[in-house]
Amino acid sequence: MSKKIFAVIAIFCGMMGIAQKNNSSPYSYFGIGDPLTLKSVEEMSMGRIGVANDSPFQLSLTNPASYGSLLYTTYVFSGGNKMTNFEDGNDTQTSSHAGFTYLALGIPLGENQGLAFGLQLNTSVGYSLLSYSLDDEENIIQVDEFQGSGGTNRVFLGYGYKFPFGLSLGAETAYIFGSLENSIRNRRLGIQLATKYRVDSWVDGFEFKTGAQYTAPLANELKLKLGVSAVLGNDLTEDSDEVLYSINNTPSNNEIIIDTLYTNNYRSTITFPLKTVLGGGVGKENVWFAGVEYEFMDAISLEGDYYEQQTVYQYTESSRLSLGGSFIPNFNAISNYWQRIEYRAGFSYKKLGLTITDTALNDYGITFGVGLPVGFQLSRVNLGFELGTRGENRDNLVKENYFNFRLSLSLSDKWFRKRELY
Repeated sequence: MSKKIFAVIAIFCGMMGIAQKNNSSPYSYFGIGDPLTLKSVEEMSMGRIGVANDSPFQLSLTNPASYGSLLYTTYVFSGGNKMTNFEDGNDTQTSSHAGFTYLALGIPLGENQGLAFGLQLNTSVGYSLLSYSLDDEENIIQVDEFQGSGGTNRVFLGYGYKFPFGLSLGAETAYIFGSLENSIRNRRLGIQLATKYRVDSWVDGFEFKTGAQYTAPLANELKLKLGVSAVLGNDLTEDSDEVLYSINNTPSNNEIIIDTLYTNNYRSTITFPLKTVLGGGVGKENVWFAGVEYEFMDAISLEGDYYEQQTVYQYTESSRLSLGGSFIPNFNAISNYWQRIEYRAGFSYKKLGLTITDTALNDYGITFGVGLPVGFQLSRVNLGFELGTRGENRDNLVKENYFNFRLSLSLSDKWFRKRELY
């Protein structure tokens, strides 16, 4: 057992160094980056439902109350690849990026309580945009290059307790941290030097989540599952250094700073209001489950000199509606592997809570996936797929048609066993 614990800790520490991965969306420019959905591959494959789900051998990352149902030590590692086709009304472009998304470990503490901790990618910044200025003869006379990279990560620790009358309660605390870099390089035709404006930021703060689940038996071995989780309002602090300097006027990324024209330090505050997730569903244990989930949050607030200069966009109320479910033909089938596979599918629609040039952004998609058993154990290889659309190709905005592939390895085992005496 000690070797297993050491191996998981070593992997966790290694992931700390590579957790930040760029994405390729121009919408990652806003705020502290493109927010990721903090759910497991299993939950994402069911239309992003998970607040009412619990399992003795799978982690549900939406609701910490689910940790009280763990009976097996479960550790999971996940990554994915996203392919996006961008449309701006005049042209199309395709991009792809891959990376780590989360690593977590869940440990049962007796028969009715559990502990979970891990690392998740929280937000991601990754864009590269060009803007051209033309003269009267349609010749390029100026080029502005916008670039961004970085993101934030989330380290969490959660605890859940399951009461004998079907009620589970849980709580989770998380530390959010990460670095961002945003820059604009301005090049003009016939000018020897170009200028570059760069902002390097460090973001950090704490977040707290609570949750509850209730399971009630119905007729014909069916069960009703209800769940609620709430991320309490919290603030993140952003300490930034901005600098304006001159460089050689060449398209090369090998920059040589000629002269520093301006420097400044400032602090901003990103305030997240209460986020609530409600859900429920009906199913038969280890056979099928169908559920619905609704998430809502008031507008994010940005304060500080840097954000007060931003007039192109604003945050508004956000919400999400999800439908999904899963099905296992025969959980205990010995001779037929395909009947032990868990099949998942779902649909989600989200109002992103971001308005750009008076246009509100929405995201909707369909998801599906499978959970492939590893031998005759409870461990699984989970594959998830998502087809979706975000944004609009009007008012100088971009429409994103994306395909997400997600992969996770969920390993479950009994780490703490009583030794038998002979």
